[in-house]
Amino acid sequence: MATVIAMTSYPVKGCAGVPATEAELTPAGLAHDRSFLVVGPGGVFRSQRKDPRLAVIRPEVSADGAQLALGAPGVETFHLDIDFGTGSPARAEVEMFGQPYRAVDQGKAAADWLSEVLGAESRLVRVPPEHGRVTDGLTPGTSGFADSSPVHVLSLASFEDLNRRITAAGRPPVPMDRFRPNLVVDGWDAPQTEDRARRVTVGGGVLGFAKLAVRCAVTLVDQHTGGKAGPEPLRTLASYRRVPEGGVAFGSKFSVLETGKLAVGDAFEVTEWGTD
Repeated sequence: MATVIAMTSYPVKGCAGVPATEAELTPAGLAHDRSFLVVGPGGVFRSQRKDPRLAVIRPEVSADGAQLALGAPGVETFHLDIDFGTGSPARAEVEMFGQPYRAVDQGKAAADWLSEVLGAESRLVRVPPEHGRVTDGLTPGTSGFADSSPVHVLSLASFEDLNRRITAAGRPPVPMDRFRPNLVVDGWDAPQTEDRARRVTVGGGVLGFAKLAVRCAVTLVDQHTGGKAGPEPLRTLASYRRVPEGGVAFGSKFSVLETGKLAVGDAFEVTEWGTD
């Protein structure tokens, strides 16, 4: 039986992850995951693809979910009372992957702090209460500001197989955080087993397979320094994980079918398998 051995949420898209031993699984994934977005001029979202320094920003959401703290090397930690947008109809227009969304701007102080850390004009926004984004895939679902489906699953078997290939070529292994998974699963012997899981019971929740996770240049970013550290893992993934739609895939994305509480150590029980 496979089990969850690590769990991480990413409250601010593109920023550092927050490890947890337990978390609520909401319709949009782990609680607070990708609830916030950093945008530049014109409301266009910032990503580690072009702004790798996002990786050094460490967010933390308070236990009651009402406050957000942002830390980064060399600057004072910023504390924010989150504006959920429930008392005002005002909304910011933002854009992610060419798609327009409405969001709740978190104010000038947050914008000034981010602009200083990133060295570029930036603002912080949050999903509004009426956010009803539906993602595509084999099992559609809802999502905050994640790239697509809300729960990214990666197995230890897939990760270790990749690093064996990298080190066999004489290059150093890459760390797990390059892939920014929400759930890391152990207990399967064969790599890429997560690609065949179609329906999963984990903790008090149920997940449905949406799509393979197509990887991008974010995997080339050192998640501790915010600097580019390529060409691995994309070089090796390109040798055996190319997908017909273009690019390389590693790990799988899932939608949330039933909410509940998850914890490290929970069984990751596949109740329905696919054939590919």
